[in-house]
Amino acid sequence: MHFHGTNRLLRIKAQLGVLAGQADRDLCVDQDWWAHRLGWTVTRTGFGARHYRDPRFDLVLELEAAGPPVK
Repeated sequence: MHFHGTNRLLRIKAQLGVLAGQADRDLCVDQDWWAHRLGWTVTRTGFGARHYRDPRFDLVLELEAAGPPVK
């Protein structure tokens, strides 16, 4: 069997993955920087897609779960 072609394809695939990852970071660098500066969490959901979340919403959910304040 001849494996040199397979190795070459694997190297090309790896290089394309690196280039795609760099392009993804370059596309979203400004938004990611802004979100991190605000203390938000950033989750990569796909190429050029991010999910930004303010962790303060966790406090709102906890307060709602605790119920109304006792008088």
